[in-house]
Amino acid sequence: MNFRGRNKIDPSFNMSSMTDIVFLLLIFFMLTSTLVTVNALDIILPKAQGKTENSKSTAVSITKKLEYYVDKQRVKEGEMEQYLLNKFKNTEQSTIVLRAEEGVPIEKAVKILDIANRNKIKVILAVRPK
Repeated sequence: MNFRGRNKIDPSFNMSSMTDIVFLLLIFFMLTSTLVTVNALDIILPKAQGKTENSKSTAVSITKKLEYYVDKQRVKEGEMEQYLLNKFKNTEQSTIVLRAEEGVPIEKAVKILDIANRNKIKVILAVRPK
């Protein structure tokens, strides 16, 4: 009598479907990472060892000519606080990335820090990596 079953188990594992999924995820992350950019001007930042990057924040830039920009929108110095309050009025966690160009007087950056402190806005100082 033959007691062997007809159902034989194959001990090999096929990895082709797993590699397809890995390649699809790789392509997805490569495409989405190129779309993430910070809305900021191209200015020369002071050097430091840390990296400052936050995707859900507003960039406040101060150029050498003492021009103020909020996400590439030019704002006058006297109107900065009201502009930021209008921008953050419907957000729970408001964050500013302060991008003061190298050579800007510290008083100008402190003015933005003071506005943020009065209105309980988190501030991140952007620097250029070494």
